[in-house]
Amino acid sequence: MRTLNDYVESAALEYWQETGRADLDPLWIAEYFQDGGVMDDHPRLNVVAFFALVEKMRAQNLERAEKRARLEREKASHSGKRSGQG
Repeated sequence: MRTLNDYVESAALEYWQETGRADLDPLWIAEYFQDGGVMDDHPRLNVVAFFALVEKMRAQNLERAEKRARLEREKASHSGKRSGQG
């Protein structure tokens, strides 16, 4: 039996890889919930609660990616200025 967190992380990642969209599609999540084994392994969890957990994970992942990109831009900007290119 997979943990709930495993399912949430997997759903967030698979959704991003399959769709590339930032907004979460409720029908996609419902299919994943039913066909991915979440419903079988966690019978007390409902699809609305699972959707909320995946949405939260997706938002955290997006926030981390944006922060990484911002830090990389700042790092590149600072190194360009130091070398006299900025």
